[in-house]
Amino acid sequence: MQTGADVAAKSDHDTLFALNRDYIRSVQASDVRRFDEILADDFLCSNPDGTLVDRRAFLEQTARPVAIRNLESHDVRIRLMGDVAIIHARTSYTRPDGGAGAGRYTDVWARRGGQWLAVSAHVTRC
Repeated sequence: MQTGADVAAKSDHDTLFALNRDYIRSVQASDVRRFDEILADDFLCSNPDGTLVDRRAFLEQTARPVAIRNLESHDVRIRLMGDVAIIHARTSYTRPDGGAGAGRYTDVWARRGGQWLAVSAHVTRC
């Protein structure tokens, strides 16, 4: 028998799964509008080159068209800890030269005002 907590956790998991899908799609499509909706004001991102960018800089870099194609996430793991969630996943994509690319990311989400917002991202490439 499911408890209210079980149903809430499943609902949060489904919401976060959809947000993760939106996040990846928004990277590929340079969708600044969607990122503006789902990023917390204090969002920070560690880029693969080692730079740390705030929300404003992330939105600026997102506005530039990406050179990669076919970005997909795999092995998505969502860890819920109350009003915080951590998403770990692997990525695959096609590089501009046509070769295969891959990486990993870890995103941290926080429930604020009843809404899940991305507060942190860390991206690596292999």
